[in-house]
Amino acid sequence: MIFEYQKRIYGYECDVYGHLNNANYLQILEAARSEALIEMDLSICLLRELNLQIFVTGFQLNYIKAIQLEDIITVKTWATSINRLRGHWHQEIYDSQGILCFTAEMDAVFARDGRPQRLSPEVLEIFNGAVAPQGPVDGGQ
Repeated sequence: MIFEYQKRIYGYECDVYGHLNNANYLQILEAARSEALIEMDLSICLLRELNLQIFVTGFQLNYIKAIQLEDIITVKTWATSINRLRGHWHQEIYDSQGILCFTAEMDAVFARDGRPQRLSPEVLEIFNGAVAPQGPVDGGQ
């Protein structure tokens, strides 16, 4: 399943050139993943109640095209693989014209009390229901 999150880019998020500042991409990616978890009925609040954490272990970021001030972007988020201990997510950011501007690959480990912990079969089933290994078929919107 591919989740979509839209957001307008504001001045405080931009650099002196009017482009989205590179430091703000990670916050936008996190917001998009959090919204995806809510749509999966696994909100951060619920994960906290279950004493389950998702710790990022690595990112690969690819800046393709600058995102401009006041543009409305779409972030597409999907898991490409999930097992009981680890997950791999892919995210893409498109501008308002549907042009791919940015891609990210994220690896994470599931944890409890700050230590790696296997997911329960029930939670794993929810995560696996959201895996979309191929991503967008058309490469855009």
